[in-house]
Amino acid sequence: MESAFLIFIFLLILLIIVAVYILRQNAHQRSLIKSVTGLHRGTPSERELVLELLEESYHPQAIFHDLYIQKKNGNYFQIDLILATPQGLIIFEVKDYSGWLFANGRSTYWTQIMAYGTEKYRFYNPIVQNLRHIEELRKISPQFSKIPIFSVVVFYGDNEFKAIENIPDNVFLIEPSQLPQTIENITTTNPKAMYTNKQEIASVLKLAHSNGDDPFIVNAHIEFVNSYKEKNGIPH
Repeated sequence: MESAFLIFIFLLILLIIVAVYILRQNAHQRSLIKSVTGLHRGTPSERELVLELLEESYHPQAIFHDLYIQKKNGNYFQIDLILATPQGLIIFEVKDYSGWLFANGRSTYWTQIMAYGTEKYRFYNPIVQNLRHIEELRKISPQFSKIPIFSVVVFYGDNEFKAIENIPDNVFLIEPSQLPQTIENITTTNPKAMYTNKQEIASVLKLAHSNGDDPFIVNAHIEFVNSYKEKNGIPH
């Protein structure tokens, strides 16, 4: 009986230690994310990407999350995340899908198949989506029109690409485990960008992040996206 009691006490202490460690780890991760963005901003996968970049030792001030940028016509477009590097800006589009995925860089839509082929959906080509974001970003000011901009599409979730075709050059379609290698590839194979006014770039991106706290801007963008999906028969 005594040995069983000691084992119980040992396991209880071990459980408490593990629980305290997990709580502290979660608190540390939340603190890291809050150095860049709000815990309510974006999707869980986007916030996971923010955390991964911070844990890779990228400075919080080089990471810009959940950006709402105004076009020349007054409307807004949304970018999931931008990482500023000495070689230029890396624009991330974050997706979270399950099932089998069929991708073609030239197609308007990609296909998601679930439940062993019994459920089939389409979604807007994220490569085209991100490249259009980059096109709009370049129109903001001469600063953005001149510096190198790289496109990275990250797929989270329990998914498997069954076909990947016609992916454009300098576009990276990756899963989260490939993130460090992809950024290293970009930063080691490209020369340093000729930033002429880093402050202007940072100011634009900071303002774009703060726009995400404006319910009017966010709701208007959500209504636009939902309207587009309904018009084109895409599930919300």
